[in-house]
Amino acid sequence: VQLQASGGGLVQAGGSLRLSCVASGRTSSSYAMGWFRQAPGKEREFVAVISSWSGGVTDYADSVKGRFTISRDNAKNTVYLQMNSLKPEDTAVYYCVAGSRMYIPDYWGQGTLVTVSS
Repeated sequence: VQLQASGGGLVQAGGSLRLSCVASGRTSSSYAMGWFRQAPGKEREFVAVISSWSGGVTDYADSVKGRFTISRDNAKNTVYLQMNSLKPEDTAVYYCVAGSRMYIPDYWGQGTLVTVSS
């Protein structure tokens, strides 16, 4: 599975961005998909995950609950991360991931940089 993320950029605090990740290769709908992020000088951390197929199960890091929404469109082999009410501490490189089990990625995409200015 190859993952191609896009949608990062520079936004002011309080603003919104939507990240997209297109999967190619093996049937992406059979994988759980999600997002991790890595801020400068910090370890990579979990952000959000959505279950395979219908995506009926989602989960979020406490730091983004209520502000971020993950969704998937299997017809487009795409997973989205809608990010609202962005904060400077959300600044990071965001990585799209996919795996046969939730929370345990088997595949990583290249990162997309999100910068939130105060």
